[in-house]
Order: sequence, then C-alpha cells, then structure tokens
Amino acid sequence: MNRPRLIATDLDGTLLRRGGTLSERTLRALRGAVDAGAEVVLVTARPPRFVDMLAAATGMVGTAVCSNGALVYDIASRTVIETRSLPLPAARQVATALSDATPGLGFAVETGHQVLYEPGFGLRFPGGADTEVAVASLLDLWLTDVPITKLLAWSAQLDADFLLALAEASVGGVAQFTHSGGRGLLEISAPGVSKAGTLSALCAARGIDSSEVVAFGDMPNDLTILQWAGTGYAMANAHPTVLSAVPRHTASNEDDGVALILEQLFSEASPARRTRSRSHDR
Repeated sequence: MNRPRLIATDLDGTLLRRGGTLSERTLRALRGAVDAGAEVVLVTARPPRFVDMLAAATGMVGTAVCSNGALVYDIASRTVIETRSLPLPAARQVATALSDATPGLGFAVETGHQVLYEPGFGLRFPGGADTEVAVASLLDLWLTDVPITKLLAWSAQLDADFLLALAEASVGGVAQFTHSGGRGLLEISAPGVSKAGTLSALCAARGIDSSEVVAFGDMPNDLTILQWAGTGYAMANAHPTVLSAVPRHTASNEDDGVALILEQLFSEASPARRTRSRSHDR
C-alpha cells in the first residue's frame, strides 16, 4: 500500500507489550510515521485515564478513540470532545436480562473517569485503585448522574466469548456487545457504538478515506476497524476469530508487530538495513 495518512491502533495486545509497556522500537516507529506526515489515533477499549498514563510515560499526543468508540479524547488537553453514552434504561434492561440468563454475574459502570462496581464484580484494573468506586448493590449503579460510557458484565467462571454469545441471544439490539480479551469480561455500549463507527466519523471530518488508513488490532472489538480500514493487520497473538477474519497478519505485540509494518511503510532505509534493525531490536 501507499503510505497511509492515518494509523489506527489498539493498545493492549497490539501496540503495548505485557504490563502495558511501549517498546523503544515501536515508539520510534510511531514518531517516524508522524514525522512523515501521518496521524496516529489510538483506538482502544480503555478509558481516557489509561491513555493519560501512557501519554505521561511516552510523550504521545494526538487523538484517542476510547471505551470502544464511546469517547473521542484529545490527549494533549486531556479533554473529552465527543461522548456516545449508553442510556440508563438500556443499561438496566441489559443487566436484568443477563442476570436472568446467567445468575452470578457482576456488573460495573465505566464513566470515562471512574468505574463504579457492585459487590459481585470481582475484577480489578491495573493502576485503577484511586478511580474504582464500590457501591452497595446493583441498584446503586443506576443512581449515577454521569454518562455511562460502558456497562461491564463479569463472570469468574464463564469466558468472554460465551458471554458475548449469551448477550446477543438474550438482549441483542438493545446495546452493542463486544469484548477485548479480558477474562470473563463483556463490554456493553450504546447501540451502534463501535471503534469503526467513531473512527470513520473522525476520518470523514479530516477528509481521510478508509483507503488511506492502516489499522492494527488483536481482539473481537477490533474487528470493525480492521475490516473498515483500507489495510488492516491482525497481530500474531490475536483472537482466533480475528486471525481468521483478517487476511493480513503481522508479528505479535511482544515482537513489535506494529513497528514492523510501520518501518516498511515509512522508513527511508533499505530493506536490508531494516532487516538488520529488526533483528537487533528483537
């Protein structure tokens, strides 16, 4: 492909290594792409507060599509510039239907700035202790007066693929269901909200066609952008459904798969030099 105008990349399992770290090689590749005129947009299930931590550690700026498309976030100013929230009645309907179908689920509400969780929600997020707020019961989740960017459903026994199929069968159409690989974690957004939907609107506002976008991802919530972008790459460590649905693959996140492609697209070095550089950095 020609050099893209925009790079859309997931974070966990894609751009970042284990522990949420960004390798020096990948950071160089991103900076090289920006120096060559491309825009980098982070497209993630993560909330803005996680993007802030990444930006503080790496100096990254620009735009992030957060919470699976529910938020558009300006990293430099730490400002949410667009919100597509899940209506409270829909959140309650989904929680009731899933609880009836599978007793024992726990629920939490993500607001973009905090996550409110009821006693049955046993999952905790890295680095989130100061932004995680316990409430006394499921009913107390519906008392929040801030927009719900995501409803989270969690099971200690059931995997995310099972929960996704269950939600679609039980209450499909009421909300958008996906997952990003979290163990037993289902992510629920407003109807029609997806990474690709928000990214495509952002690109349209910039006059960028999908053919001018290269995208990277590893989980079912990334499928929409990988299939919408002119060129989409599944990571070698991607979920089986992603690997089978996306024809182009790159190396794993641990092996700097995003950097590998960006070096090919933007580096002025010769192929032999790039090969030596990849071998050295690995």
